Amino acid sequence: DIIYPGKYLPIIEAKEMALHALEGYDKDFPKKIKKGDIIVAGANFGCGSSREQAATSLKHAGVACVVAKSFSRIFFRNAINQGLALVISKEAHKLVKEGEEVTIDFAKGKLSTQKGETDFPPLPEMVMGILDDGGLIAHTRKRLGIAKADSKQ
Repeated sequence: DIIYPGKYLPIIEAKEMALHALEGYDKDFPKKIKKGDIIVAGANFGCGSSREQAATSLKHAGVACVVAKSFSRIFFRNAINQGLALVISKEAHKLVKEGEEVTIDFAKGKLSTQKGETDFPPLPEMVMGILDDGGLIAHTRKRLGIAKADSKQ
């Protein structure tokens, strides 16, 4: 698996998973990524990445959002559940170049660079709530009124 190689499945700590994010694509990726960086990709991002570790490793490596022409459905769901923002954009991969600064307005469905902007379907309110809370488990705990300290029970 390019996003998170299967040989690292025994690793259970998210910060350690992050050290192997996209290792199959670029072995130095974890050293290059900075907190808040955005990945812009083409079609079917996450295909073959049915393990939730793929999304977890990207999120904990510092990736704030993945923008792609399309996503594999399992990766899409796992990413939202882990609190990793995803944007489906048919044009972003043509507009954005590596290292370029990008601004994303999830509510308005706008991705902007110095060269221009492109629209994407705004994220639904429920998805935004899950992302704002840091993932599905944190979102569910919040909605149920379960304190974070109770998570060890």
